[in-house]
Amino acid sequence: MAITTTKVQPVNDTLDPIARGTLALNDPQKLLVVGGALAGFVMLVYLFGTQPIAQPLLFIIGLLLGYTLFHARFGFTSAFRRLMSVGNGQAMRSHMLMLAVAVSLFAPILAYGTTLFGGSVAGYVSPVGVSLLVGSFVFGIGMQLGGGCASGTLYAVGGGRSVMFITFIFFVIGATVGAYHLPFWTEEMPSFAPFSLATSTGLGYSGAWIVSLALFALIAWVTLIVEKKTKAPKMAPVPTEKGWRRIFRGSWPLFAAAIVLAILNALTLITRGQPWGITSAFALWGSKIASNFGVDVASWGYWQGTNAAALNASIFADSTTVMNIGIIIGAFIASAAGGLFKFTQITLGNFAASVIGGLMMGYGARLAFGCNIGAYFGGIASFSAHGYIWGIMAMAGTFLALYLRPLFGLSVPKSNDSVC
Repeated sequence: MAITTTKVQPVNDTLDPIARGTLALNDPQKLLVVGGALAGFVMLVYLFGTQPIAQPLLFIIGLLLGYTLFHARFGFTSAFRRLMSVGNGQAMRSHMLMLAVAVSLFAPILAYGTTLFGGSVAGYVSPVGVSLLVGSFVFGIGMQLGGGCASGTLYAVGGGRSVMFITFIFFVIGATVGAYHLPFWTEEMPSFAPFSLATSTGLGYSGAWIVSLALFALIAWVTLIVEKKTKAPKMAPVPTEKGWRRIFRGSWPLFAAAIVLAILNALTLITRGQPWGITSAFALWGSKIASNFGVDVASWGYWQGTNAAALNASIFADSTTVMNIGIIIGAFIASAAGGLFKFTQITLGNFAASVIGGLMMGYGARLAFGCNIGAYFGGIASFSAHGYIWGIMAMAGTFLALYLRPLFGLSVPKSNDSVC
């Protein structure tokens, strides 16, 4: 009797879809779930005892972000790669849904201008110049070599993907070097002032919201046209639980994750006064480590002004750090709940790609005022032109990286694949 197999998405972003005899999940790794929950609880108690109330709330949001990202395998790297290689736009359309929900929530929060705790609210609206163009292009290449974007790196680390620890380490190094070089890129290179669809045009937040929704609809429609013309293979399914257990064990549909991520980003905005971000914490961690080795990071231009306080304070006073830790723990719990936590093989090829990719992502994120989360997701949700330009340049970097990935033994979807 012939055994029927189905190709499913791997958790490891460096691989093609893999054959499995069933779409059922493995049994839950109960001890790991308990261990992850305990770690989260200890962290939460510590934050309640030592930090303002916003920090433990942001940690909980981070836990939910990590849980959502892992359960949906919600990718930015893979979405860009599928579109540029074979024309599959399924994941990109989930991005447009996510952004549509986000701008619908961000608009009233930004217009009101006050957090839950009475602080001021500001979106991510950054300059458009050489720094942005170079940084986002470099990041686009790096995320395809490193095996994941900023959010992807965190949730893959939480899921135990061994090579992503390498990407993570060099991501931090690259972000630190980028912080050191940033004044050159922002002060010596040409740029235009920040441009907001809401405040730089006279449209206001209601007008910018309508324009944004129209742009997202247009982009989604274009991906459908491209998909039809290229006869793109469909995305491989993800192993999943059935019924109500799917909420806890996974996997989640992309559209559901898109909505949840948008809501959580809006909650981040109204809690801390800024959208979700990731990579500023990497520059902070790397700079603190460098300082411990005698490097005078306090003299760097990046750590002057408002940034100086973060360098001198505890890392747990940094809201982005707290959220990043939450994402890793949340992804760890989600992977264990699905029976999917496992360390994976590191080869010479994926090791080298992770080193290069991590360095490029870290450096590029500092130049581009953020990563796929802070610049692309947060920027577009904040009605900033730089978010759209970040996406275009990262897509261009992705296209180049399609020719580089095979050099390191990394896969690239092909038009004759049954699934991608």
